[in-house]
Amino acid sequence: MAIALRKQNEIEKLRTASHAVGQTLNYLRENVKPGMTLLEADALGDDFIASLGARPSFKGLYGFPNAVCTSLNEVVIHGIPSNTVLQEGDILGLDIGTEIDGWYGDAAITMPIGKISKEDEELIACSKDALYYAIDIIKEGMRFKELSFAIEQFIVRRGYQPLIRFCGHGIGKKPHTEPEIPNYVETPNIKSGPKIKNGMVFCLEPMVCQKDREPVILDNGWDVVSKDGLRTSHYEHTVAVINGKAVILSEA
Repeated sequence: MAIALRKQNEIEKLRTASHAVGQTLNYLRENVKPGMTLLEADALGDDFIASLGARPSFKGLYGFPNAVCTSLNEVVIHGIPSNTVLQEGDILGLDIGTEIDGWYGDAAITMPIGKISKEDEELIACSKDALYYAIDIIKEGMRFKELSFAIEQFIVRRGYQPLIRFCGHGIGKKPHTEPEIPNYVETPNIKSGPKIKNGMVFCLEPMVCQKDREPVILDNGWDVVSKDGLRTSHYEHTVAVINGKAVILSEA
């Protein structure tokens, strides 16, 4: 399948949807506190998305039951909200998608719950820094495999491992489109595969594990953890390639 090249007016529609995601993540960052349940955090996000005139695109997507993926501590992605109570020292991944007028946005953060350990601060910083590093180095003509390799090298240099078998993705009038963008490479030839071009819009999302990059899906069929059972972190932005460089669409 060909990777779509978006016109400027289409990028602006994607920016509108993505901006709603950024606003919601900022709202949750400020309002999710110790003592809240994951379901309460999800409800806050669901209501705020509606207040922006957007639809929570994850709700019902592939059968996911909620508006917000709430990935707590060891869960790296796809955490289902539950009655689990947030405790001081937890770290919480929040992944949100929105749809406005048929166009989609997607982004994620990992946030501290109260005061967290230095180790967890460094873990969160790795996924966030890897994301912004990747965005900074994107240029037209670069291959997606080169980008995946650069993300992997960044994560490994920090002493961590990228989660395998899950990846970033294109986005547009569907929440997930071509291309798939892993945070690692499986083949030594990174000078192969599709090139990044002006007009492409996609989501980058470094998923960082501590020791083992192998994923394990928990019994609910959604929550993904690392095989090492340790805490993880995840950050994501939707970006568009404009004038040869990546521009973030999902900032508030």
